Amino acid sequence: MSRQGASAATALKRLMKEYKELTVNSPDGITAGPVSEDDFFIWEALIAGPDETPFEGGVLTATLTFPRDYPLSPPVMKFTCPIFHPNVYKDGTVCISILHAPEPNDESAANLDAAKMWREDRKEYERIVRRNVRASLGLD
Repeated sequence: MSRQGASAATALKRLMKEYKELTVNSPDGITAGPVSEDDFFIWEALIAGPDETPFEGGVLTATLTFPRDYPLSPPVMKFTCPIFHPNVYKDGTVCISILHAPEPNDESAANLDAAKMWREDRKEYERIVRRNVRASLGLD
């Protein structure tokens, strides 16, 4: 088996283990898993908007694309619904450096408009986020 093949086999084994763990013990508000049993490297995620944030009440949809050398390289996460956030590019791709941060990193913004508004006009930022949440639920 080639080095790439061995790496992909290791990644697949790891992803299968993580999926099994998620089905038994998933974090509150997050559902994720492979889109198809034929390709464990592409997942769909549903994320409930966190309480006490402008995302509250929403359901955010995203895809995760895992590289063949996972976990040595991180997945690419891309929201498939409208999202306005300083650390999410306008095409929905998450800036990987913030995948675990509790607050937006406005010093290294992926979406400059959202970062500026988050810093300077929090009420307008939250209004836009809430509008996107309502639109993603088909309420607007």
